[in-house]
Amino acid sequence: MQVGKRIFLKRELPDKDVIMGFRDIPTSNIADCMNRKGAMATRIKLMSKPTKQMCGPAFTVHNRPGDNLTIYAALKYCHEGDVIVIDNEGDNTRAVIGEVMMTWLRDQRHVAGVVVDGPMRDIDSLRNWDLPIYAVSTSPNGPYKEGPGEINVPVSCGEISVNPGDLIVGDADGVVRVAHEKAAKLLPEVQAYNKQDNAKAASFHDGTGNINWVDDELKNKNYQIIDDIYRP
Repeated sequence: MQVGKRIFLKRELPDKDVIMGFRDIPTSNIADCMNRKGAMATRIKLMSKPTKQMCGPAFTVHNRPGDNLTIYAALKYCHEGDVIVIDNEGDNTRAVIGEVMMTWLRDQRHVAGVVVDGPMRDIDSLRNWDLPIYAVSTSPNGPYKEGPGEINVPVSCGEISVNPGDLIVGDADGVVRVAHEKAAKLLPEVQAYNKQDNAKAASFHDGTGNINWVDDELKNKNYQIIDDIYRP
């Protein structure tokens, strides 16, 4: 995807009540309700120690690989509660963000989190931060500041397409994206699924859970149950 030189200041956003509704739902429940899709690639890992999960609208950045001029522009134009989603075009040679920029995002912009499809640095400090930070790796190599780059355009992050304003939720398992236009409709389904999942876990804990359906599934899929040891 060609990188231009455009900064869009407006986005279509989910309703604030919808964002709040997703705030305590595990990413696994959300992904399950989206046909077990929507999660970013496993290379996108949690790098910090937040006490609450990340949840907010995507403020997207598409930068030239290894260049953070446009990410600096994001520091100026992002808003409280945003999740900064950075498309680094798969480059893994140099960090595009570190403690200095993260400090501004945390203390001046009060963002909900940062997701970088690429390296970051200053991990010795940032690994203990409460701000949710996701990245692929770390590198001491610093970035260029030449551009080009774009803000609030469709990006690719962790092999998932992310549009400006999409709902981004992250916990220890990873990061999921919910299209902003589908978030309100999906929320009741996700809440019901979460309630059901919690009840299932409780029943497995106290022994009242039922897994008899497994035998039927194995039979339907032609598994062989052999009352003997394996012999080559």
